[in-house]
Amino acid sequence: MDSLVATARISRWEGPETVPAPLRESASKLVHHFDSAKRLAGGIHAGPQPVLAPLAAMSGAVGRLDAAHLEYCRRLDEAPAQQREAAMDLDYEIDAVKGEAHRWS
Repeated sequence: MDSLVATARISRWEGPETVPAPLRESASKLVHHFDSAKRLAGGIHAGPQPVLAPLAAMSGAVGRLDAAHLEYCRRLDEAPAQQREAAMDLDYEIDAVKGEAHRWS
């Protein structure tokens, strides 16, 4: 989640300051983190319903975040105003998933 947030923040970065190194580093790990999350979410899980429900919720969240990130990437070649809108759409989905995190435990 942090890498995705960092990626969205960097895309909206304005001003004379350079992007802080920790933010760049976090964003640089996005592909690795997404790959790991998708592998875990896509695995076959078996067990009692109280255990499976949080896993299903996490899997759905990973899928939604992946789709939102792909849409964001698709729109990066657009005009700057649309790029900012794409970043805001990505932020919206991130916030929505964060709001559902209570379902994962």
